[in-house]
Amino acid sequence: MAKLPPRERDSQLSDDSDKANASSDSIKVVAIYEIIKGTAAMLGAGALWLWHKDLEQWLETATESWQQMFGKLLTPQIENVVEIAQQASKNWSMFMLLIFAYISLRFIEAYGLWQDKTWAYWFSVIGYGIFIPVELYYLINTPFDWFKLLILILNIIIVIVVYRNMRRKGLL
Repeated sequence: MAKLPPRERDSQLSDDSDKANASSDSIKVVAIYEIIKGTAAMLGAGALWLWHKDLEQWLETATESWQQMFGKLLTPQIENVVEIAQQASKNWSMFMLLIFAYISLRFIEAYGLWQDKTWAYWFSVIGYGIFIPVELYYLINTPFDWFKLLILILNIIIVIVVYRNMRRKGLL
């Protein structure tokens, strides 16, 4: 192997180090998606907490407003959120603890991906991959829903992106 001048050798080492340490743009997009999910959960939990004393009235008003503005768009998802909120109202402290854990996981995973941490890659590929069969099952065995299809496709894309980056890093 030919000896490189010190300046070129340092530049090459720096380039190799940057490539090894920098997470790819696609991984950063996944990290941003995690931040969005965590933030949405935080906002939803905050809204429910603020209005939990008048929850039934608030849910009814919010559902009616949604239907007036968007019609039947995402109706099954809205009904699921209403049902979850009604169940949560039976034990607010447990609900808030679970939602805090979920939000924390989303932000921790986002941090790990952004910082190109090996554990975050494994956490993402397993975390998203484990739900693909479940989502496929519900897509096949329940009435067709574009939202369910979108989530399935998004999770498959995320698993592929993370898997490709794991291979690039030599983790597989």
